[in-house]
Amino acid sequence: MKPGNLVRITRASIGVPLGSIGLIMRFYRAEDGHEFGGLHGVDYYSVLITGADRKRNYLKRDLEVVS
Repeated sequence: MKPGNLVRITRASIGVPLGSIGLIMRFYRAEDGHEFGGLHGVDYYSVLITGADRKRNYLKRDLEVVS
């Protein structure tokens, strides 16, 4: 997975139902100094959800590449 890939969300969350489609905007590595929900050492993706005009952060296990 990399920025520019279309992905399907495999974990439902508030405002984003299971199976929603999004576009990966950015990949954050643990060593970039970013943290995910207060956790250090976790890699995650920033995904723009189609039809909702919002970005959400997801772990790799919560995404499936469509194209």
